[in-house]
Amino acid sequence: MSELLPMFPLGTVLFPGVALPLHVFEPRYRALTRDCLDGDRRFGVVLIERGSEVGGGDVRTSVGTCARIVEATELPDGRWVLIALGSERVSVERWLADDPYPRAEVNVLTDAPAGPDTAEQRAEVERLLRKALALKAELGEPAPPATFELDPDPAVAAYQAAALSPLGPLDCQRVLEQEGPDQRLAVLAVALTDEVAVLAQRASWG
Repeated sequence: MSELLPMFPLGTVLFPGVALPLHVFEPRYRALTRDCLDGDRRFGVVLIERGSEVGGGDVRTSVGTCARIVEATELPDGRWVLIALGSERVSVERWLADDPYPRAEVNVLTDAPAGPDTAEQRAEVERLLRKALALKAELGEPAPPATFELDPDPAVAAYQAAALSPLGPLDCQRVLEQEGPDQRLAVLAVALTDEVAVLAQRASWG
């Protein structure tokens, strides 16, 4: 069953269970915010593959995340400061005209079940992520603290790790598009292994 959702294309990837701060200033997204707050507070987030967040004319991915506004503050000049929380993954079946703002027919995606090795995969991703973040800090680059704790549930941990990771948006999108936690953790392990190697080489130059 598809449903119609207001859509917010962004230059970043939102994962289920992860909070998304938004500063809404474009008139069309101010209208989207008001309509969401008057309704069930839900909208979809997809990554912009090419183009800009401002003004339209962008190329958008077909897999995104449904978000729900959990905090909303309207500023005196009409801008909004929002906190939204990612819930389930969605697949865009059809885009409608961007009038008054982007909208799409979407289907909620169901995850494949976790396999027997998911706990070991989770532990390996946690180890690699700690190493990557420690190297970022050693290089003097902004990064979350390497003292984070991932959720014991590998399905939740995969999204948390992706959100904390120093990976780029296209790598994060690839994680989001995987059909289940096993596949997500496998993609993360490969990407983080590569990232650690690059960061370690850069650190050795110093």
